[in-house]
Amino acid sequence: MEPGKLVDPPSDTISTPENHKTPHECSVCGKSFSRRSRLLIHRKIHVGSGSSQGLEGEKSFSGKDAKDPRSPSRVKPYKCEECDLCFGQKSHLLTHQKIHTGEKPYQCLECGKFFRTIGNLREHERIHTGEKPYKCWECGKSFSQKAGLRAHEKIHAGIKPYKCFECGKCFTQSSALRSHEKTHSGEKNEKCLECGKCFSRKSNLVKHQRYHTGEKPYECPECERRFVDSSELRRHQKWHKGELPYECGMCGKSFLTRTEIQAHERIHTGEKPFKCGECGKCFAKKENLGSHHRVHTGEKPYRCVECGKCFGHKGALWRHHKTHTGEKPHQCNECGKFYRTSSALKCHVKIHTGEKNHKCLDCGKTFALSFNLRSHCRIHTGEKPHKCSECHKCFSQKRSLLKHQQIHT
Repeated sequence: MEPGKLVDPPSDTISTPENHKTPHECSVCGKSFSRRSRLLIHRKIHVGSGSSQGLEGEKSFSGKDAKDPRSPSRVKPYKCEECDLCFGQKSHLLTHQKIHTGEKPYQCLECGKFFRTIGNLREHERIHTGEKPYKCWECGKSFSQKAGLRAHEKIHAGIKPYKCFECGKCFTQSSALRSHEKTHSGEKNEKCLECGKCFSRKSNLVKHQRYHTGEKPYECPECERRFVDSSELRRHQKWHKGELPYECGMCGKSFLTRTEIQAHERIHTGEKPFKCGECGKCFAKKENLGSHHRVHTGEKPYRCVECGKCFGHKGALWRHHKTHTGEKPHQCNECGKFYRTSSALKCHVKIHTGEKNHKCLDCGKTFALSFNLRSHCRIHTGEKPHKCSECHKCFSQKRSLLKHQQIHT
């Protein structure tokens, strides 16, 4: 056997036919496990729950550990002078001491990040290589880091040892509990330097920052469409698979979630429950109201990294990005012309179909686009929102203003 290598002690129960599949049984609840390590993880459920009686008697040691209470696995002779923490091996103490000195001698050649140990560096490098050597034997899911596998195994074992004292909710990881606790405290210490918006989790901040930069790191292998975060990609992939359980009874269109279909149904009912406190305008979706508020505040938090131009909502930023990339993914089946957005394509298609479903209630004139109807209605209302900055003359339509401004130039 290789020196210093730890192996699981041989189990007598494996050879017994009736115990072959699940030889390790919990003495408290009777649940069985195929591996001793899983049983040890599972036992933590009972510790501190009032059902831990009998666990002490189950602890056993094999070989030298059973006979010698001063064996290396039970004695920690190497003590840190800074914090008094003890270690069984000198190498572990030396690694620990780097926490106090701040020493991080190992650098990643891909991103320049530094690490205390060569092991931590190797684990980090798997982020760049995509290597995931740690596999869960229960479900086959793979992980790049051993800690990730250990945390995942608790899901199968049913272990959630980290409990919130506010609401009693339990979590498999301490980091998940800390993030959850911020929902009670209201703490949001992760701030976006672009727009000042604050978040309780760093992961939410990172995702938010992509709306400013335009970064979409997650690509669909089916259609090459890109997304800001992995959850959006997974939702999109369900669309390819036809996993859309909620069907609209009006038009037959299907949706992934109940929230999405409820928002869609308002198109048919005309319901607009979200009202602007400034101007009284109503919206079918809450996010649309949020975007509209910026019309009044003048806030434009979404900035183009290419030219510095700012926008009031992320959709406008995405459309603008395509002016730099030249991307026009939406093609007309009638004439082959390409457009940057699906909405622009829909407007164009009406030229071929002759559809004019936007009708003026005053004179009955119809229009292909709602924008054209709004401009037309100003003839009846007398509204002239477009003002010349030179002579202050006002116009009902923007094109009339642009034509007028040529006089001044």
